[in-house]
Amino acid sequence: MAKISGLPYGVAVDDSAGTPRTISNDITDIQISTPRGMQNVTGLDKSAMEELLLLADGKVTLNGVYNTAANMSHQVFKTVPSSSVVRTVTLTPPGGSALAMEMLFDDYQVKRGADGSLT
Repeated sequence: MAKISGLPYGVAVDDSAGTPRTISNDITDIQISTPRGMQNVTGLDKSAMEELLLLADGKVTLNGVYNTAANMSHQVFKTVPSSSVVRTVTLTPPGGSALAMEMLFDDYQVKRGADGSLT
């Protein structure tokens, strides 16, 4: 595959009822990681590392603008502090190869900047 930019990028997150909501327009930047655990199993008779792959994880950080419109970011995330539910997050980079993960949301932060911005 050829090198591409991150434009456009699709982000959909389930609301508290389990309905996927496309909130790409509210998201200004995103960070994704899919770390794997590693176990060192190198014996004393080896001169190179031997490792086994363990459990996988997924982490997503979404930053964006505060939008109270129906089915947009605030409506999707406002129940996070009161309901620890697993939600599907679907990330679609250019080229259409979507990554969907079932994720437990543990935080929803809203920041009011000194300049008046609400993110």
